[in-house]
Amino acid sequence: MKNLVYQSDQNLPENLRSLLDAAFANNTRRAYRSDIESFTNWGGSLPSGPEEVSAYIADQAERLSVATIKRHLASLSHAHKVIGGAPNPIQSPQVAATMRGLQRIHGKPQRAIEPLLIADLRSILDIVPSSNSGARDACLLSLGFAGGLRRSELVALDVTDVVFEPAGMRLRINRSKTDQKGVGRTVGVPVGRSRFCVVQSAQTWMKKLDRQSGPLFSPVLKGGNIGSERLSPEAVASIVKRWVDRIGLDARSYSGHSLRAGFVTSAVQAGASEHSIRRQTGHASMSSMERYIRIANVFEENPCTALF
Repeated sequence: MKNLVYQSDQNLPENLRSLLDAAFANNTRRAYRSDIESFTNWGGSLPSGPEEVSAYIADQAERLSVATIKRHLASLSHAHKVIGGAPNPIQSPQVAATMRGLQRIHGKPQRAIEPLLIADLRSILDIVPSSNSGARDACLLSLGFAGGLRRSELVALDVTDVVFEPAGMRLRINRSKTDQKGVGRTVGVPVGRSRFCVVQSAQTWMKKLDRQSGPLFSPVLKGGNIGSERLSPEAVASIVKRWVDRIGLDARSYSGHSLRAGFVTSAVQAGASEHSIRRQTGHASMSSMERYIRIANVFEENPCTALF
């Protein structure tokens, strides 16, 4: 259903529905529609009441994870805000109590994604070949790490978003998860002091790419030919997994997010200030970085030092 979130008001002009659609990124819109479709396929209605939503939670408790049910409720909450004219059942005490019970009975820690640390990245770069696919992967891994980029930001880069200067390179991030309005930001990557220079890696790949516009990262086809389409975010995860497996790490514990997490963790361990790290990554708040900082500082001022 094209406008599933707004199905309660089919009298909205098409141009207004388009604006409502444009308020969210493609992935967010797809997630909203998928979540709401799960609820309506189950038998739920829009608008709905606390009893119906609580029954949905209870019925799905054995089938869906707590995190997935939370996401479904967030989508339903958004739908009720758009519909208007009725209380939002997600904000009701009954639904809140049902979720507390769900978490108490079925809650479990989320699967941890390992950060790709700088030492691991260097081990990978040491074995990446000079082929077209190797040059692309070296650039993608280095740039994703050094920029502290989300995988969606990484694959959204165009050739024209990269500007080289004597001191390094500037990346124009036109849109991100925390910047849906497209204000954009600029990320700087200085010239490296070792053979693992990110700027040199980017120059090598862009020379092979040999295009003046279009996506910075594209699939490399059989025979080494470079495609014209844009690499998908899922492909970033596949590339990370393939290379961590090559250096003996458990690929199941890594994802595309490992580059961003690895940059933050490695930068904290190297003594970089939290302010400078956040400026590079574009984190919306310090709280969203805290888990990486805790990982990086797990041995700092550890009380065991005084005991053993």
